[in-house]
Amino acid sequence: MTTLQKLQDLEPSTEEFRAAVLTGLRQREKALPCKFFYDAEGSRLFDKICDLPEYYPTRTECRILERYADEIAAHVGERARLVEFGSGAGVKIRLLLSALERPAAYVPVDISRLHLLAAASSLAKDFPQLAIAPICADYTQPFVVPPVEGARYTVGFFPGSTIGNFTTEEAQSFLTTAHTLLGPDSSMIVGVDLRKDEGVLMRAYDDASGVTAAFNLNLLRRINREIGGTFNLNQFFHSARWNDAAGRMEMHLVSRRAQTVKIGGESFAFKDGEAIHTENSHKYTIAQFQDLARSAGYRPKAVWTDEASLFSVHLLRAAGEA
Repeated sequence: MTTLQKLQDLEPSTEEFRAAVLTGLRQREKALPCKFFYDAEGSRLFDKICDLPEYYPTRTECRILERYADEIAAHVGERARLVEFGSGAGVKIRLLLSALERPAAYVPVDISRLHLLAAASSLAKDFPQLAIAPICADYTQPFVVPPVEGARYTVGFFPGSTIGNFTTEEAQSFLTTAHTLLGPDSSMIVGVDLRKDEGVLMRAYDDASGVTAAFNLNLLRRINREIGGTFNLNQFFHSARWNDAAGRMEMHLVSRRAQTVKIGGESFAFKDGEAIHTENSHKYTIAQFQDLARSAGYRPKAVWTDEASLFSVHLLRAAGEA
């Protein structure tokens, strides 16, 4: 028996990718959207990052979910429709699905079509009674969550500290949009990375084996392959930086020399040492994130952390709901 439903395909087009890249590189301080990291190779490299000894977020969040799965399930209730934003390899959702009482459906939303389909197919084999409705989309853009007969609650799941990739304003906007998408009686389960020692963060975002560097540089390889860029990957290097004033880790790709890169008919000049800003990863205190959630129309209901307070998992309820 299989309950894997047809893919809803809203993957960003090549033209959308080109427009985003050109817009970012035209800025005075060049930048590229981190959502475009996740082609097939980028998704593979990120899965590898998650297994690195230096990269604490994945294993720490998994331990929290394992330890408190029954408590989280009690808050969620039975017959829930789960919508995961940025579902990736589908590792963490397994921990939640195994604890929930008769979940009604799982809706994984991810920007990488091949990665999404592989993860959804694997889950369908392990949870044969569960309706799975994959959506390939940029989850920051509008999409429709399919209705599910018999679902009592709708619960958003946003693990992995991905909320930290947004600026504070973008995070508030995302949570507000999620509130509208999921409905007035919905909940959100959000993984949030906590502020900590700078050394721990630097090791996590610039690992000794160079996997994160390869992940970052793969974005330039994708630009070359898909929209005709002329980046020489040997002439750029990965740089991770802690921005204390903004409370975030930053990833950059830095030019090793003065050079010019072309994309189609447009040229972009780089000075020696000039950087392309590719990702932010904001770190919060628990109180900071709860204030952010309230500003987006949610009421913090519960929070779970590990013993070292490296990471947190928050349960938010739509304001006005019990």
